[in-house]
Amino acid sequence: MNDQQPAILANSLTKRFGDFTAVEDVNFEVRRGEIFGFLGPNGSGKTTTIRMMLGLMKPTSGEVNVLGMDVNGNATRIRPRIGYMSQRFSLYNDLTVLQNLNFYGAAYGLKNQELQENIRDALVMAGLEGRENAKTKDLSGGWRQRLALSAAILHRPEVVFLDEPTAGVDPVSRRAFWDLLYELVSTSLRLPPFSEKMGGEKEGGGAGVTVFVTTHYMDEAEHCHRLAFIQRGKIIAYGSPAEIKSGMMRGQVLEIAPSDAVAAVRVLRAAQESGSLPIEEVELYGSLVHVVAPDMKRQQRAIENTLRQAGIRAEHAGIIEPSLEDVFISAMKA
Repeated sequence: MNDQQPAILANSLTKRFGDFTAVEDVNFEVRRGEIFGFLGPNGSGKTTTIRMMLGLMKPTSGEVNVLGMDVNGNATRIRPRIGYMSQRFSLYNDLTVLQNLNFYGAAYGLKNQELQENIRDALVMAGLEGRENAKTKDLSGGWRQRLALSAAILHRPEVVFLDEPTAGVDPVSRRAFWDLLYELVSTSLRLPPFSEKMGGEKEGGGAGVTVFVTTHYMDEAEHCHRLAFIQRGKIIAYGSPAEIKSGMMRGQVLEIAPSDAVAAVRVLRAAQESGSLPIEEVELYGSLVHVVAPDMKRQQRAIENTLRQAGIRAEHAGIIEPSLEDVFISAMKA
């Protein structure tokens, strides 16, 4: 495969089920050696899209190319060169870690020394050394996900598809899993590991493993080289995290730490609806409130005064860089 050729290319990809359109005119490309995030809420069309890319479902119209080949008619040639980790845990709970890896390695056609070397490398990569004889059912959710990833890359594929790999996993294990993805890509590219700071703008490229990951966690979008947002089967944003933030926000974001966050949201939304405050959005983020306005420097004092008149203290308020969650909410309301 040519290094300049996209690892994945979707062209006007559409899937209908009767009168229901699950995916509509989806277009994107995934470069070689990058982590590409495909984000959206549950039911937005993520899994349907990934199934078409794997050749498990035929598009109603449009096409998708993987590794330079049209998936329609070439699925059997593509599958040995890709890995897949499904949304639901699919390994055998009654087998040990090592037995699962031996089973899946044999299913991929690995034998003898190659199989043992690949298993050893996978155990090291996933940090599963010392757990080879543990029953899979006895592993925590985070370690089970590491094992599932190890099985998906055992045959050293060129592209790895991960469908909601961290769904239902605790935040600490989710962070550890993403560190593992960084290591997988950077090692295969012979590049130094990604920085500890999440969301760094780092170019993917070269001749390494490509990761296509679906998720509905907005914080995970910050970890990708590039990404696409899908909503109701349509792409609503596409590019690097920085490009999406700069191109889609309809104003600046004011982050407020109020004495009563729920009441603050209620008061500010009432002022927005009445027209007394020219603001675009008000959203609750845990104990914080994010407010979006076209010219926040001029509106900040009016927002704080509105809260003060309602008996709500703004213990802290400052203009911040928008998160991808801010951008996604803004895009859905556009």
